[in-house]
Amino acid sequence: MLTTGLHHLQQHTIIVADTGDLAAIARLRPVDATTNPSLITAAAQDPRNAELIQQAQQQAVAEGLQGDALLNRMIDLLTVQFGVEILKLIQGRVSTEVDARLSFDTAATVAKAHELIAIYQKAGIDQHRVLIKIASTWQGIQAARQLEAEGIHCNLTLLFGLHQAIACAEAGVTLISPFVGRILDWQKKNEARQDIPIEQDAGVISVKQIYTYYKQHGYATQVMGASFRSTAQILALAGCDLLTISPNLLDELAQLSTDITEPLSVDWAAQQAATTRQSLDAEQFAAQHQQDCMSSELLQAGIDGFIKARQQLEQQLQQQFALDAAADVATDPA
Repeated sequence: MLTTGLHHLQQHTIIVADTGDLAAIARLRPVDATTNPSLITAAAQDPRNAELIQQAQQQAVAEGLQGDALLNRMIDLLTVQFGVEILKLIQGRVSTEVDARLSFDTAATVAKAHELIAIYQKAGIDQHRVLIKIASTWQGIQAARQLEAEGIHCNLTLLFGLHQAIACAEAGVTLISPFVGRILDWQKKNEARQDIPIEQDAGVISVKQIYTYYKQHGYATQVMGASFRSTAQILALAGCDLLTISPNLLDELAQLSTDITEPLSVDWAAQQAATTRQSLDAEQFAAQHQQDCMSSELLQAGIDGFIKARQQLEQQLQQQFALDAAADVATDPA
């Protein structure tokens, strides 16, 4: 039986939109949505969102902040404002990322998560509609452990290895986001080849491995595949708990006819080779992370990329401040 790729997915997987584009979310109407610093920075450059930026600026100024404190608060407010607008368009949850510069600081990550949740609550949003997005460092995972114990749900991102997934599950996080496409990118570079069949795709294989491990051992933590490069990767992971997909790939799936194949499921996982349950402490996690060149390289690169995206947003807002100040001087009758 042939059906569209998107319809096929919707029968087996929760579809999540990976974008900060409000117009795309309104058109696609996904269940959930995810954002990250790169997506927020791109969305902030859209003239249609100028009012949101102005509101964030006004609120931060009204709090009496100055300098870097003013800029950081403005970015937090703007990030949450995008989340609030997204939640108006969907029935589920939005993922909002903690400042990536805090990725190796457990206490600071927890404190920032509390700040973001407080802003959401002030806007009338129940905390259960928000997933705090944290990089899958050991320190980030321990921050998520504390937040989950407080009833604040987390999405552990920049996840590239089974050791990260194991630590997240043991910490009781709500869901993880393994980055399929970035793993494939690393594989292509490392193996010096561009054409990799889907059955050899290391990103797809990694998510299937994590999914199997979780289902075989009864973890409640959900797997949400992320960072896709093609519809083939997405369809190969049909049945995964959730998949977060960019609007352009969702549009491609809607136009694609495909055969229905066996999706991932608890029964499917039970039929795979048996896995041994593990529990990692900080030292064991560090050792496995160091031995996993791909995970260690991609995690740090991902953190660096999100920091760079935030810096770009800071520069954009600083320029806007300067323009506003110049306009004020030009129009001041004194």
